[in-house]
Amino acid sequence: MKIALIDDDETFRETLARSLRRRGHEIISTDATEAAAICADFQPDAILLDLKMPGETGLSLIPQFKITVPRAKIVMLTGYGSIATAMEAVKLGASDYLTKPADTDQIEAALEGKARDTEIDIPSLDRVEWEHLQRILADCNNNISQAARLLGIDRRSLQRKLSKYPPQR
Repeated sequence: MKIALIDDDETFRETLARSLRRRGHEIISTDATEAAAICADFQPDAILLDLKMPGETGLSLIPQFKITVPRAKIVMLTGYGSIATAMEAVKLGASDYLTKPADTDQIEAALEGKARDTEIDIPSLDRVEWEHLQRILADCNNNISQAARLLGIDRRSLQRKLSKYPPQR
């Protein structure tokens, strides 16, 4: 299978590309800046697309891919999963939506359209809060004061919450 891997995280992109190549797939990997042109030339069977990238977002690229490579199956990969973005991605034409870290088996299953495990992994409310705090902190370049202001909580309260180990799923 010819797969285009589009992600701004070069380390993740190359690691996943290497893993997929070992399984016999032909891979081309790039970031969002040249993605449309490369996919138009490469004509992949599938596109693995990151949601959050500098400049273009994965969501804004889906309509372009539906025109330039209409037969390609698009699977959205993201570390910032939400129901709203999942619904938007599917509405725009993505065939699946996976949250990182997704392993190669999960990605291949999505590319092949196979059903995922029937066991649903629902995170606890504490886990969801902890992951949200981590995302906000990352968006603020690990500036705790700025993150606390965005969240509307005291900086010390945020530090206490962040100092705890991540809650179990």
